[in-house]
Amino acid sequence: MKRKPIKKSKPKSKAPKRPNWDNYFLELAELVSKRSTCMRRAVGAVVVKDKHILATGYNGAPKDITHCDAIGCLREKLNIPSGQRHELCRGLHAEQNAIIQAALYGVSLKGATLYCTNLPCSICIKMIINSGIKNIIPRKGYPDKMTGRFLKEAEIKVKYIKKQKNKII
Repeated sequence: MKRKPIKKSKPKSKAPKRPNWDNYFLELAELVSKRSTCMRRAVGAVVVKDKHILATGYNGAPKDITHCDAIGCLREKLNIPSGQRHELCRGLHAEQNAIIQAALYGVSLKGATLYCTNLPCSICIKMIINSGIKNIIPRKGYPDKMTGRFLKEAEIKVKYIKKQKNKII
């Protein structure tokens, strides 16, 4: 008895390409940034270890404090340039909120990777160093000269990833 050859099925040609892990987590950081209440720059952060999300954060005022989008931006009123005088702001940075969220729920960030829409400022970098995060993958840079020095000294790796295009296979 002769067997009929098995026909191989063709893959669906219109299925979108899956993003690689770095682009997946960066796209999540961009989604998280949409919760931001900052009037100057919406920032999102996602902390990941072993391809699992440990914490997320976006920039905005602490809970129970009125957000800038409701009362106006103090930094705009004082004409403070980006990357300077971080203390003159009602809001917490996305990275700070992610670290605080992890601490609140008892989640260790040791050895984790931070995906963020912008390279963190020097204040956040100090918190990142002490939290144990070892890698940062930002979408864009940030104008804070001390950040680079702290990253180098603490041996935290930074890797910029080009945005992956969802091509049709």
